[in-house]
Amino acid sequence: MPVIRAALFDFGGVISTSPFESFAAYERETGLPDGFLRGLNATNHDTNAWARHERNEVTFDEFCAAYEAEALEAGGKIDARQVMACLGGDIRPEMIEAIRRCHERLRTALITNNVATSNESDQTMLSIVDGLFDVIVESSKTGLRKPDPRIYQLACEQLDVDPSEVVFLDDLGINLKPAAQMGMTTIKVVDADVALAELEAAVGFPVR
Repeated sequence: MPVIRAALFDFGGVISTSPFESFAAYERETGLPDGFLRGLNATNHDTNAWARHERNEVTFDEFCAAYEAEALEAGGKIDARQVMACLGGDIRPEMIEAIRRCHERLRTALITNNVATSNESDQTMLSIVDGLFDVIVESSKTGLRKPDPRIYQLACEQLDVDPSEVVFLDDLGINLKPAAQMGMTTIKVVDADVALAELEAAVGFPVR
């Protein structure tokens, strides 16, 4: 096992619960096929409206228009503003405790695909983790987004670590694959308890 000097955490789906449950509820309420929104976001995942919005390349209104047009082309009608409201999740206190314990012994970073038009709820969530990270890397501020390997390299440079010295937690395999190829130890967060056990195995100390 490599010696881990830094822990890297995603936000949505790791620190907070996944927005996919809210996506599924929206689909049920609006009569969209199951998985429509996830499929829409995965289509042309580096150039679609969602990706450009997370890199802060378009305004919120431009994003909404483009996203709704993409949905129509895919055979569904959406309200982009209502979809964006689905992004909020519940904070996982056990993950906050794990980050706190990692921060005591390791370098820590938050790496998140987000949007510049953050609302009050977003700010409240970020304030909960204030002080727990040495580095915060946001797609909306860097112009890079996961799974672009450059955003992981940027995080490593700011943490002053080699990728082989990093453990990275994310809920999406597509985001973890390039990080693993760079040499990071990766953990896919599906069940928080399972992920924390894997984190303990990677770092060699209790995080709960």
